[in-house]
Order: sequence, then structure tokens, then C-alpha cells
Amino acid sequence: MEAPRPGCIGDRVLRNEDARFLAGHGEYLADLDIPGTREIAFLRSPVAHARIRSIDMPPGAEGRVFLLKDLGDIHPVRAVLTTPGFRGSDYPALAADTVRFVGEPIAICLGATRAAAEDLAQEIVVDFDELPPVVEIEQALDPASPSLHGWPDNICFVSTPGGGEVDAAAKAAAVTVTREFRMARQCVVSLEGRGVLAYWDRRLQELVVYSSTQQPHVIRTVLAKLIGVPEHQLRVVAPDVGGGFGVKNNLQQEEVAIAALARRLKFPIRWVEDRREHLIASPQAREHRVRLTAHADARGKILGLEAEAVVNAGAYSIWPWSAAMEANMVAGILTGPYAIDAYKGRGVTVVSNKAPLGPYRGVGRPSACFTLERLVDEIAAKVGREPHELRIDNMVRPEQMPYRTVTGKLFDSGDYAESVRQVAAMIDVPAVRARQARQNGTGPRRIGLGFASYTEQTAHGTDEWIARGLTEVFGYETATVRFTPDGKLIIEAAIQNHGQGLETTLAQVAAQELGVDPADVVVRHGDTAVSPYGMGTFASRSMVMAGGAVGRASRQLGEKVKRIAAHLLQVKPADVTLANNCAVAGARSVPLKSVTDAAFLHPENLPAGEDPCLDETTTFQPLSGTGAFAYATHAVVVEVDTGTGLVEILDYAVAHDCGTMVNPMIVEGQVQGGVAQGIGNALLEESPYDSGGQPLASTFADYLVPGAPEVPTVRIAHLETPSPFTAYGIKGMGEGGAIAAPAAILNAVNDALRPLGVELNETPITPKRILTALHDARTERAR
Repeated sequence: MEAPRPGCIGDRVLRNEDARFLAGHGEYLADLDIPGTREIAFLRSPVAHARIRSIDMPPGAEGRVFLLKDLGDIHPVRAVLTTPGFRGSDYPALAADTVRFVGEPIAICLGATRAAAEDLAQEIVVDFDELPPVVEIEQALDPASPSLHGWPDNICFVSTPGGGEVDAAAKAAAVTVTREFRMARQCVVSLEGRGVLAYWDRRLQELVVYSSTQQPHVIRTVLAKLIGVPEHQLRVVAPDVGGGFGVKNNLQQEEVAIAALARRLKFPIRWVEDRREHLIASPQAREHRVRLTAHADARGKILGLEAEAVVNAGAYSIWPWSAAMEANMVAGILTGPYAIDAYKGRGVTVVSNKAPLGPYRGVGRPSACFTLERLVDEIAAKVGREPHELRIDNMVRPEQMPYRTVTGKLFDSGDYAESVRQVAAMIDVPAVRARQARQNGTGPRRIGLGFASYTEQTAHGTDEWIARGLTEVFGYETATVRFTPDGKLIIEAAIQNHGQGLETTLAQVAAQELGVDPADVVVRHGDTAVSPYGMGTFASRSMVMAGGAVGRASRQLGEKVKRIAAHLLQVKPADVTLANNCAVAGARSVPLKSVTDAAFLHPENLPAGEDPCLDETTTFQPLSGTGAFAYATHAVVVEVDTGTGLVEILDYAVAHDCGTMVNPMIVEGQVQGGVAQGIGNALLEESPYDSGGQPLASTFADYLVPGAPEVPTVRIAHLETPSPFTAYGIKGMGEGGAIAAPAAILNAVNDALRPLGVELNETPITPKRILTALHDARTERAR
């Protein structure tokens, strides 16, 4: 009988990294103490659109203020798609001639402290020739508006995914429902802002760039090209990263400017983003307008779908994803988990004088889910059915897996309808409906129930990135696994841990293959001088990709361990198993320490022909080019106060399937955290701009985020359908909690207010919007 192996895949292992964080021993970019470091403040544009006539420096500014011309021969960022029709534009590290959004960096100011650097920035006088700004989607689409980049108009790209006979579906339909939806622009609000520290290492003759980033190796590659430093002389290090959520998964202009300047100076320089900078100048998210039409039969079976998604991408195209990322994704996945054979989509990306749009947890999926799931509820109301039952009838069935969608995505495995059935039972639909009947209409507080289902494309393979037209292909991941002479294990990975527990889950994968204790495994990441080349952490890819690479390397390393152990035990390698830090053969065993001692220190004890040392480096790619698809259904009960417009979440349940769970406790934490962000999306968070392109939410007095009182404890049920395309059947799941929450919450609020004639199709549903909708409905009824 094989010995038990605690801490392997599927176990609820406490997180290794929590020990240092709970003790306050994390080391973030602002904690780095490098002698001689000077602090940076950026002079940023106070206007949305203008030519720069002149820049007047204060006395003694030489050597303390740097413009683009002072950084040397560096290239502007140019994030493009290879797809025909995409319009590219240059994004300079510092604006030299024209500014295109409030907050765009113009100059680097140095000081002994951040305060001194900010004081210096205040002394610089810039003479602007202001130009008419393009702010909203409607302006960007107006042919009469000024062109921001010299194109014929302000449309960056148009995609047209789809297939099937939509016209035939429309003719056959008994019910056609059309709605227009809006999702507000948001900020990411990671707990730690962005930041960069850089210096020239004279001993090693290399440029060292510390950055709070999700992808150190990729940043090294592009920085080398932009600033003209060979990659072997450029080291990028990500220390502890206090949350990313996508905003740190781009090349930042500040990284380019600081890296270029650091190689010219004789001392380290550092910039740490403050909260106001983050709220106005950091890459933002969302701002979608979607018009959606569904054609259905009399029972609500969706026969065809038509969609146009327009996204305001801001002033520039973010590298490497491009400005078209959001619109392309929304239009490409709008059929959701449903078996819809006819679809006509259009994704339109426009530019404006707002901060550029970048990825944020879920990317286009929260918008696609929000619009489709809202429309499903409206179809259910039209045909007189319970919304969750209508979802079940429309979903892709288990026996259809793997299922190719009309837009070419390959769903790998799962029982989508079962997630609806489970969450409906958890939320107890009959009990909620009975409570509604008792309470609604007896006072200002009304109960509502909402559902939302989705699929989450994770660990995108090579084919997916090529299909999207990216200039870089992120279809693999690499890992090194090696023993030390004292029998401990080190994993070197190119992904970046910023809250997901990856230092624990990767150790669990190694434990599965090598029988080691996860608590004794060291996971090193975030340093291009240490780990093998890889793509980083994003798109819910890390455990599928890096977990697959660690598993493969560990298996290969384990075969060598077994050969050495078999020689020590005088048995056949096939008879050896690895468990509890030992190599076991029947009743006999040898500690891994004895195996590593032989491999490193006593080669005379190795089998004939066996090389010393114990390390293995390998890569992993999923078998499917479109990745693995997790899925879930969310259900929420809310209470809406029609007197104040406030929404209270009474109950929240999720039935979730991310394939094989490496650590269920970490999975549940990720779902809970994602739902918290989705609640912000649904109820609170918005980055509005005035007609002049001025951001109106630059502090937390204006930009509201959910706190503990607004976030309930989410009840979670797990389905566990392994993917046939990945190692161990793992599917990614990091973005799932955030995807469905806005749709579920808006469906619940609309369910509560439907008898009053109110329908809300815009996020966030603030008290003001609810009260305005109630007033308009009363006015309409009075006519």
C-alpha cells in the first residue's frame, strides 16, 4: 500500500507565504532600502488635450528635472495587433509635443524625498495650447470630432465575430428582446500602487529594474528593445507585489522613463504611485456600451443573438494587449455558456482623451456576462418563466463536451446546468419567492433574487493568442525544480505571486510528484536573474501553466530520484515510490536526504552512468489552443430600500467548477475576493469625467470601493470536472468571482423593482440612479 502523502493536490494546506506577511515581513517596492536612492515625482498634465508650447524650469533644475529629450535615444511604445485594420499610435514615455489625457507624464522630478520632488514639480511652468477634447463614446464616434492620432476618425479597430443564420433565427423567433447596457469606467485600486526603482549595477554592468509587476521576464524583453540595453544586461525584479488584478500586467510608461534615466545616472531612483496618481493616471478599466438583441422561441430557447459592443479605450494602446482587447473579448464571448448556434457580433474600439484602458480582473467577461445575463432575465420575464430554469434549458449539455462555440472557443468539460441547479438549491428559490410575496409591497424595502452564469476562459494556449493578433504569444510557461544537498526542494518559476497563494499551490504540485512536505519547499519567482524565462501571472493561467510545468519537471526529476534510491535500496526503480520525504520500496525506505547526499556530495554512491546533481527545467502548454474553461453560477438575494435607493446584499451563493482543485481553501478565497470586486463594479465604483476631460474621482471621497459591511460571506459549492486538456485536470479560476457578480446583483435589483416598472441596465446602480428610475417610473404611470 502506498504511504499517505499529505499536502498534495486537493488538500487544504495553509499558505506558506502567510507567515511572513502576517508578521509584517513582506518586502514591497517602497520597503527597499538601497543607499543613495532619490525619489521621483512626475509632472503630469493637468489638461486632457493640448499641444505643449514650452516648458519653463525653475532655477537650479539642471540634473533634477528630466524631459523626454534627456532620456537618450528611446523608442515610443507601439502596441498593435497583427490583424488587418488595426490602427496603431505611438505612446511616448514622456509627453513632448502633445498631451492626450489628464495625468499623462511630462517630466521626471528628483528629490531626496517624495515631498521635495513634488515641490520641484510644482515650480515647473508648462504653456499649453489647449485643444478640443474627445471624452465620451458618442463624441469618439462622431465624424465631426477632432482626430486624436491623425486617423480618419477615432475608431481604433472593429471586429466582427460570429456565425450561423441569424436572419433565419430572427424570422423563426416568437420573442425578440433588445436592450442597451452601459458599464462604467473603473479604476483597479490594488492595495499597493504601481512603482519602479532602478539603478545601474557597476559591478555586474547591468541595469537593475525593480517593478511592482505581474510579468518580469516580458517586461525585461520589451524594455531592452525600447531603451537599447541588451537583455543580458537588464535584470527585472518584482519584489512582493501588493495586488495586481491586471493593472500591473502592462508595460508602464513610468517603467520605460525610469529605466532609461537610471542608466544615465550614478544613483538609484524610485517612484511609488500615490493614490491620486492611481485614480487619474493608472490604466483604467471597463467603460462599455453594448446593444444586444436575442431571438427566442415561445419557451425562451435562444435561437440567435446580435450584439454591438463599443468600448472607450482612452488615449493610447497599452502594450502588449492593445486598445482593442476589451471590445474584441466582449464581442467574442457574448454567447456565454449557452448553446447558441447563430450569432452576429461587432466589437468597436474608440480612443478618447481619458486614461488608457488596460486589463482588470475578468477583462471583457464581466461586461459580456452582465449584458447577456440581464437579457436572459428579460427573456424569462417575457415568456413567464423562472430565470434559473430558462438558463438550464439554454445551456451547453455535458454530453456535448468538448463543445465548439459559434465564435470558435472550445469548451472542454463540465455540467453547466448542474451549477444552476446547485446554486438554486443553496439560495432556496421557493423560500425567497415566498418572502418576496410576504414583504414586497408592504413598505419601502423590497426583496429581489438574481442569477448569473458564465464561462471563464483560462490559460489561453498559443492558438488563442495568434487568433487575437497579439505580437507576443503567451502560450507556455517554464519552471525549474531542483533539490539542494540537504534534501530540500527549490522551485524557480516565472509567474508572479501577488496574493493567489502560488508559493503554496506550486509546492503542493511538487509534493504530489516527489513526496516532499510543501512547508519545506521554497518557491522563487519574480527575478529574471533567477527563474527561467516565462510569461507571468494573468488570464487565470498560473496554476494551469506553471503548475503543469512544475508537475512535469517534478515527474522527470522524480524518475532520477527513484533510480538513485533504487540503487541505494538494491531494488528496481519501478518498485520505488516517493512519500513523506522518503523513497519507499515495500517495507524498506531511504530518506530523500540520503538520495540528495549521493547526488551532490558522493557520486561514488550513484548508479553506473548516472550524472550527479538533481535539477530539471521544462515547459508546459495546454493541449487545447483556446485553453481550459472554468464556469460557475452566482445567485444573490438583495433588499432594495425604495426610500433611500440603498441596496443590501442578504445572501450570496456560488456553485463553481475550476476542474481539479489544488487547494480548495485558496480557491474559495479567490472566489470571495472576486465577488468583493464585482460588488464594487455593481454598486459603487465609477470614474466619471467632465466635458473637458477632467477626472471627477481623484480621492476615495469620490471613488467608492466596497468595505467589510458591503461584502457578505459567500457560500460556495464546488463542482470538480477535470479538464482533459491540462495537467491534473486543473482549470484557472482567478477572475471568476468578479465576472458574474455585477450581472447577478443587477438581476436581483431589477427583480425587486420590476413590479414598480423599473429596469436598470447601467453600472454602478447607485442610490441616485435607483431613485431617479423610481421617480421616472412613477411619472410614467401618472400619465
